[in-house]
Amino acid sequence: PPTPSAMPHAHRTWRHWLPFLNWPRPSGALLRQDMLAGITVALLLVPQSVAYAQLAGMPLVTGLYAAILPAALGALLGGSTRLSVGPTALTCLLVSASLTGLAEPGSPQWVQGAIWLALLSGLMQALLGLGGFGWLLNLISSPVMTGFTQAAALLIIGSQLPALLGLPKGVLESWQLGLAPDGQAMAFGLGTLALLWIARQRWPRFPAIMLVVVGAGLISHFSGFDGAVIGTLPAGLPSLSLPDWLGLSTLQALILPAMMIALVSFLETASSARTEHQREGTLWNESQDLLSQGVAKVSAALSGTFPTSASFSRSAVYLQAGARSGWASLVTVAVVLLAVLLAPLLKDVPRAVLAAVVVIAVMGLVKPSALRRLWRTGRVEALTASATFVITLLSAPMIYWGVLAGVVLTLSHFLHARLHPRIIEIGLHPDGSMRDRHLWKLPPLAPHLYTLRMDAELDFAAATSLERAITEHLGEHPDVRHVWLLAQPINRIDITGIETFGQIRRQLAARQVVLHISGIKLPVQTALERAGEWTLNEQLRAYRTDTEALQALRALAKD
Repeated sequence: PPTPSAMPHAHRTWRHWLPFLNWPRPSGALLRQDMLAGITVALLLVPQSVAYAQLAGMPLVTGLYAAILPAALGALLGGSTRLSVGPTALTCLLVSASLTGLAEPGSPQWVQGAIWLALLSGLMQALLGLGGFGWLLNLISSPVMTGFTQAAALLIIGSQLPALLGLPKGVLESWQLGLAPDGQAMAFGLGTLALLWIARQRWPRFPAIMLVVVGAGLISHFSGFDGAVIGTLPAGLPSLSLPDWLGLSTLQALILPAMMIALVSFLETASSARTEHQREGTLWNESQDLLSQGVAKVSAALSGTFPTSASFSRSAVYLQAGARSGWASLVTVAVVLLAVLLAPLLKDVPRAVLAAVVVIAVMGLVKPSALRRLWRTGRVEALTASATFVITLLSAPMIYWGVLAGVVLTLSHFLHARLHPRIIEIGLHPDGSMRDRHLWKLPPLAPHLYTLRMDAELDFAAATSLERAITEHLGEHPDVRHVWLLAQPINRIDITGIETFGQIRRQLAARQVVLHISGIKLPVQTALERAGEWTLNEQLRAYRTDTEALQALRALAKD
């Protein structure tokens, strides 16, 4: 048996890998609150699941399957207890876009492709979570996600217009062929859209979607509507099985889309998880949520359905409804299980109603003001978001190219900024602070003195810029006898930086120019000492603070 000293460590390990062990013990008050929140989210999730399955081109019942086992495992293993795991609009759009051209929507090949996307993206997320690579989500910046979600929302709305308006084909194709819309289907679609819009504006916390969908099904049944309807859904739970082998070439074509699904869906998770933890004042364990979302996707594949994610809107409902723990998610799963058994009752619901459910869900993603706000605060970020937006639209259905283009632009800007660090000549402001001498039109600190500050690490990316700045200034001002480097912002140095520092020191010594350094940090100084480049003498002088250096340099100027 384990020793008493070993038991607490094992106890912590189990609680780390199985976060549901940290849930509060169920009490009457907690269960009442979580049951109310769980039922509220379920009333949104059931119609959305069916509608999102239609968006993904999958059999409609697979949407309900995606809200059972994946939702339960996502809640049990997640570090964020109030995430609504299941079908989401963005993930379903990515599934549809990834499989377009490989198979026909709804065909066995399409279904197996979606299952493989769930399995591949899930394994990627799970492995990254186990390795503690949650930081990878930083590769997609907020501007990239803004541009992508704006474009994706428009594409989703456009994909639902034919069903919403009762058109037999696409909007443009129907207009060119002179095909008339189905008036009844249009009435169901636009009527549902209007009711859901009014409900969202006046009663935002009321789960009106389920009520409207059931009402539409009843009207369709008793009015004898003969348009496109959901049809009979199989009642019963999904059987667990591995996907069929699709061939190596097909799987290779799914690798990149699976990576995009893993990355984008986890960003959906991140937006919800951060909101929860900021509200509670707790730290977010992104790697644990990455692992739980990966396991949820793998379970979706085993359930014969498409990739899942965490819904921002449904997760927000959990918080608004007062959910206090993951028990609320398990209540939601229980209600969805009941809905699966009663799924045949949805057979008369018009597909135009499902289209309206999708449209109303993604309309909140369309925010033109977000791009205007980016333009006011950062032009480069605004251009990155705009490029991502345009490329996503133009590359449809292969919309993940928009995300990749945005990531490339973000990394290119980051690399450009690292290669061109901010290096300024310093002057003394009347308020006593050290500032950009040219920006504030300040006089030199002392005759024959060049004072500079580099706001970057002294590494391979920035070292050349520092050497160039000093060399160019000395070439333009041959009377300089002292160079003062304010080293406080330099918190790291690498081999290239050390070599460059040595070259600068020797270059200045050859010109009889004294190098003064103030505020150097201990790790940087230690690295220079180990390399033999930090030997204080008449040509290299160091000061603990900028004030001490300024006094010493002004004293030298008087001499």
